[in-house]
Amino acid sequence: MIEAAIAGASGYAGGELLRLLLAHPKVDVTQITSETYVGQYAHFVHPNLRDWTDLRFRRLDELMTTDVLFLALPHGQAMSRIDEFASAAGRIVDLSADFRLRDAADYRRWYDCEHPAPHWLDGPPSDSFVYGMPELYRDRLTGARYASGTGCNAIVASLALLPLYRRGLVRETVVDVKVGSSEGGNKPSPASHHPERAGVVRSYAPTGHRHVAELIQELNLDPERPGLYFSVTSVGMVRGALATCHCLLEEPLEERDAWRIYRQDYDEEPFVRIAMSRRGVHRYPEPKILTGSNICDVGFAADAKNRRMVVIAAIDNLMKGAAGNAVQTMNVMLGLPETLGLEFAGLHPV
Repeated sequence: MIEAAIAGASGYAGGELLRLLLAHPKVDVTQITSETYVGQYAHFVHPNLRDWTDLRFRRLDELMTTDVLFLALPHGQAMSRIDEFASAAGRIVDLSADFRLRDAADYRRWYDCEHPAPHWLDGPPSDSFVYGMPELYRDRLTGARYASGTGCNAIVASLALLPLYRRGLVRETVVDVKVGSSEGGNKPSPASHHPERAGVVRSYAPTGHRHVAELIQELNLDPERPGLYFSVTSVGMVRGALATCHCLLEEPLEERDAWRIYRQDYDEEPFVRIAMSRRGVHRYPEPKILTGSNICDVGFAADAKNRRMVVIAAIDNLMKGAAGNAVQTMNVMLGLPETLGLEFAGLHPV
């Protein structure tokens, strides 16, 4: 069995990691950490895991060596202690933003901080982090020791846009991502207070969202003139992210041609589905039906007369946007079947 530890296991993403790994047939979770809940059983924070494990939270400083270490810590913590963590684990999957970008200057621009370990960003393959998106970097992740997480907004938008961008079909894109409250984490704030958060449709990042940096990097855009206009809107749900991408194209593109393009890229992907129908309620991707699954649904609608393709993608932000994608990444790193421990299909109705 592969021994795994989860640092920051009391958060929402950490709890999802624990849920998934407890059921993973090749993994034995031996350590979980939380500075807030030291000594408490996991189910004190994650009641869905009652009778699934008797693990207790320990301090991060008490972490012992392990085969795989998942870092589900707040942004900024992994980068300052990465050498310590690397000495304690054969492989690391970091869910935070600390190693997603390959240029330290981008951290100054987008995160307003100097990266304390820039040599971990884009060094030799054996000593630096691979962007943890198997659909894009499966070959590099195979056998890798270190993988970053992906921003939940970034991965849902990337999976929507990659087939068009890699073929040079897009001139400009306007992206609006609607997200649930769990994206903000489990630390209470005035904005997450129930009377303020319930039932909202609140644009909280109309410009300047940090996940744009990942999109510029992974879509190979010009950092100064990316032609990508990105907004994020909070809506009244707990889980989920829905990206609606208005792609202004270089040339008209018919819907049947878009089908061909997306099938070429995603037919063999275990966790990306083309979700489109001309009839019924669920004609386009919808986050609600993906609850608990690692699936990204992608659909599109052509406006050929105006050289516009509207691409819609949906995920569960805690799964394909965080913990599920991290487990998928670990499977690729270790040479395990990519879907292992991630076969859950989602729920309907919810």
